[in-house]
Amino acid sequence: MDISEVPQEGNITLGHHRKALYAKDSSGRLILVASRGSEVDETVTLQAIQRLNAFAEAARLRCLAGQTAPLEVWMWSQRMDTALLAQITGIWQWRVRRHFRPRIFARLKPALLQRYAQALGLRVEQLQQLP
Repeated sequence: MDISEVPQEGNITLGHHRKALYAKDSSGRLILVASRGSEVDETVTLQAIQRLNAFAEAARLRCLAGQTAPLEVWMWSQRMDTALLAQITGIWQWRVRRHFRPRIFARLKPALLQRYAQALGLRVEQLQQLP
């Protein structure tokens, strides 16, 4: 894409920030160009956020029914999935999924709860309750 083709339509999901895109200058070299984003970016981002919110709401309903722990609700609420939460905490994915079980979650050691809370940007007390 040439410098003149870099989208500058604006994207509310960027919050008045710009993002860097690579574009070719007049001599054919790739350079970084600030972009305000495009309508397509905005649409895709909003759809992804809606889907994550739907996952969070489904997890919240399962938590109220006693089928999952608040950890799963917080994970989706913070726009993470199991793979990302596992990567940030350094805990295997299968263990993260195991910790979604209410009985297992209730018995987690404080150090492990602290790792989850830190990864999610919460206090341990918040992590143990529904958002």
